[in-house]
Amino acid sequence: MTALRVLLVDDNPADLLLAQEVFQDHPDVQLTTFQRGAEALNYLQHHEGRLPDVILLDISMPGMTGFELLEKIKRDDVLLHIPVVMLTTSAHPGDVEQAYTLHANSYLVKSESFPDFMGQVDSFVSYWQQNRLLHRNHQPG
Repeated sequence: MTALRVLLVDDNPADLLLAQEVFQDHPDVQLTTFQRGAEALNYLQHHEGRLPDVILLDISMPGMTGFELLEKIKRDDVLLHIPVVMLTTSAHPGDVEQAYTLHANSYLVKSESFPDFMGQVDSFVSYWQQNRLLHRNHQPG
């Protein structure tokens, strides 16, 4: 089975390191990270052959926010099919509503405890590996 390709966009270096550490426990995941929305968008627009299976996207970032990046992804005919999961510390109902209005596939509030965050990543990986397999098995052939 090929690795689950995950693109993580988060401007916080400590959060990126934490995520990389947790994802290392999943050798069947290929994690690519960016700290800026514009860099992630450039990568997505120039790597059509190796697009991620799912994108994890923080909301609050300088320059291009997560919401702005989400909007650009969902307006791009090549990228709009990629599932986007908002991964943020904000549980504000307005942020949740805006994410779904912009067609995010899921909204995940980052746990503040390391063991709980590990559990969130484990559940995320399991879900998207299964979802990817189901999607591939049901495509017209």
